[in-house]
Amino acid sequence: MHTPSLPPSAPNPVFRAEQLHKSYAGQTVVNGVSFQLAPGECLGVLGPNGAGKTTTLRMCLGLTQPDQGQVMFHDPATPPGSWLDMPADALAIKGRLGVVSQFDTLDPDFSCAENLRVYGRYFGLSNAVLSERIPRLLEFAALTHKAQAKPGELSGGMKRRLSLARALVNEPAMLLLDEPTTGLDPQARHLMWERLQRLLQQGTSILLTTHFMDEAERLCHRLLVLDHGRPIAQGTPRDLIAEHLEPDVVEVYGQGALALQQAPLARHAARVEVSGETLFFYTANAAPLLAELQAHPGLRTLHRPANLEDLFLKLTGRQIREDG
Repeated sequence: MHTPSLPPSAPNPVFRAEQLHKSYAGQTVVNGVSFQLAPGECLGVLGPNGAGKTTTLRMCLGLTQPDQGQVMFHDPATPPGSWLDMPADALAIKGRLGVVSQFDTLDPDFSCAENLRVYGRYFGLSNAVLSERIPRLLEFAALTHKAQAKPGELSGGMKRRLSLARALVNEPAMLLLDEPTTGLDPQARHLMWERLQRLLQQGTSILLTTHFMDEAERLCHRLLVLDHGRPIAQGTPRDLIAEHLEPDVVEVYGQGALALQQAPLARHAARVEVSGETLFFYTANAAPLLAELQAHPGLRTLHRPANLEDLFLKLTGRQIREDG
């Protein structure tokens, strides 16, 4: 598995969230969430529906006031130790953040270039500055040829890239992305990932929520896993997999696969899980298990290394969660 690498000397953090708590109508939604972000680092916040991901992001943005806890931002352009506090310094912090929300908020009446210009005016940017930045942002988003097109004329991938370009109009030190590639086809997702990786290399910090484990694997230096509002794991993808999972997974499916759950060959696995009609054998040594499975030629097998999806399912369960 490929995990992005940070620069050799990790600098001081630009963002800190400490012991965030939030309840609604007596129900705890976020319970003791803490993390920090360094320049050029991507932190992925994972969790099933209702885990508290979006509420955590809203508190980081100052859109929701935490019941307890603190959100602080350090502008890399200012002296070390000069922290801004949310919500007291909300305007100053928001001026250094970029946001791509889960849902499209582009103005349908404006062209791509006009969407960027109008948004830039909210930050007090002059026409001269915007005239210099907008062509660069459209080029970055691969939308130069769509500068005069309106959002209704764009594909889903183009709209997401325009939303990303708009979030960059104030040259933020940090991006907050709420499921930025939901609904995109594979080509559009890969192009979005390439643009986000370029921003990380340039030193932009990214706080990302996602349901896509391959997205987390490609982009995230560290992961924060939430469930029922509580942090249940935090670390690099590679370290979390090594800590919580056996290194090898053998998937078995086909007629009669489920009967093998209690068969003698299951002794070769440290753990066996069932999902639908598929058995998942988690093991430190797949060779003896694969050898015995050759006696069942009617079954299909897949041998692979443990991955982030295995980690996510082990930590949060395989049951479907409803939204909310």
